[in-house]
Amino acid sequence: MPGRSSQTASAVALRPVERSKSLPLRRTQRLPGWARQVLSLAAILLVLAVAWEGLKFVGGDAWRFETAVGSFTHQPPLKIKIASDLNMPHLWDIALAFVRPAVRNGPPLISVLWSAALFTFREALAGFLIGALLGLVLGVLFAHSLLLERGLVPYVVASQTVPILAIAPMVVVWLRAGWWSVAIISAYLTFFPVTINILRGLRSPDPRAVELMHSYAASTAQILWKLRLPAALPYLFTALKISATTSIVGAIIGELPSGVRGGLGGAILNFNQYYISGPAKLWATIIMASIVGIGFFILVRVAEMLALGGQRAVD
Repeated sequence: MPGRSSQTASAVALRPVERSKSLPLRRTQRLPGWARQVLSLAAILLVLAVAWEGLKFVGGDAWRFETAVGSFTHQPPLKIKIASDLNMPHLWDIALAFVRPAVRNGPPLISVLWSAALFTFREALAGFLIGALLGLVLGVLFAHSLLLERGLVPYVVASQTVPILAIAPMVVVWLRAGWWSVAIISAYLTFFPVTINILRGLRSPDPRAVELMHSYAASTAQILWKLRLPAALPYLFTALKISATTSIVGAIIGELPSGVRGGLGGAILNFNQYYISGPAKLWATIIMASIVGIGFFILVRVAEMLALGGQRAVD
């Protein structure tokens, strides 16, 4: 009996050690966060592609394939207007549009869209920087002045209720066109989320921490740089990720009335005129605009990871 009890006690004592050894194995087998996000995005895109072609298979136009054996034709059982080849081209037609000439005897569409994407990204980046700086300044002013906050924040909110299509022509006339007018329109959509989020972030520190800084005779600037801004960084990067995508949208919308034809807005306007004869080109342009927006978002996300380290942004 004493031997059996000692064996039982030793077995119990060894169990936590065995569990602790097995835990690192389980953690190492898990995929990193970025890999899980990539797989999730790939799964979502695959589901959307299957749903797109599935709808066309059921209610689109007739499918025709030419093979070495012979031709294959599939007639969908239903007739759904939105699933026609004009409204929803096949995904392989959109993919082939990238490598086909943009115009007759011209360069491939991917070359034209790449140049347009770089042009639009330059405008969006300038607007993003201007809007982020303006939003940061306004947020700091509002955080330190209750009078300014009560007097100006309603106007900041009201500015976002005005349709951007109504403001864009006026900005173009005031600045006499040019790509800088497009950057200002992009900044108009960028400054609002930065202003609201940085204001909330600057007021997020614990009041006891602010009182402690005051007890050490810290100035307003010292409290701002050493306490309020570090606490507001997660809020700031959340706003910047939102503004990264809206700046691309603002740049594309601003290109339409400004007469700028070198960006994605001009490409969308151009291929929209020939949509009936080549709908795949317009869809390819939309996909390129999405890629630019996603790429800008990823750049801000990388900057967030470098700046915050293990600290997470506020969603």
